[in-house]
Amino acid sequence: MVVARTALSGGQRGEMYQLLDAHFAGVTRDRFEGDLSEKDWVILVMQGNRLVGFSTLLAYEAICDDQPVSVIYSGDTIMARDAWGSTALPRAWIETVNGLRNLYPRGGFYWLLLTSGFRTYRFLSVFWRTFWPRFDRATPPASKRLLDQLAAERFGNQYDSVAGVVRFRQPQRLRSELVEVPAGRVEDPHVACFLARNPGHTRGDELVCLTELSAENLTPAGRRMLGARIHGAVISHR
Repeated sequence: MVVARTALSGGQRGEMYQLLDAHFAGVTRDRFEGDLSEKDWVILVMQGNRLVGFSTLLAYEAICDDQPVSVIYSGDTIMARDAWGSTALPRAWIETVNGLRNLYPRGGFYWLLLTSGFRTYRFLSVFWRTFWPRFDRATPPASKRLLDQLAAERFGNQYDSVAGVVRFRQPQRLRSELVEVPAGRVEDPHVACFLARNPGHTRGDELVCLTELSAENLTPAGRRMLGARIHGAVISHR
């Protein structure tokens, strides 16, 4: 379900923090609340009465090359290990951002993603045809300018534009059992690309990624996440 950040209960915020803390080292309640306060929307994934996943979203407009663009920036995002096989989070995420397009119609519609984990980066290739950076094509100059601008505006000098990563002064690091790359996964060219582009991921360095959020850019798997609602999801401010 999708909840306005301002509508979250104290209990929901506590569950979100506990879930994040179980998967990341370096999490504090103050930092969690600070990140959450900057977001507009929260996707909650439930199994019965138990929270098994969530993602926080900020939607906003920016100007790049004198043209407006609409941006979705995703903050804290996690799925409990015992729910990794579920498509509930990607389905809700794609449906939600498709609906947010109705509120932010100007210019191109883009997802600004930071990730310190190869599994999240791999999410891009499963559901989106084109995204940056990637192993088989150089990032086009216009996309690189937009990525650099959005990252620099949001993260200042914590963003290294040459490396394409954000190095937070107080990073959240995936716990050791989650940061390890299982045998055989490095043979996946997308995983290998992530590891090459973000060699400091074990320290919490975050690779900055950009993709266009359009129906045309969805893979067949991404289209299945939307199903018949590909043009029909609507979200309203409350």
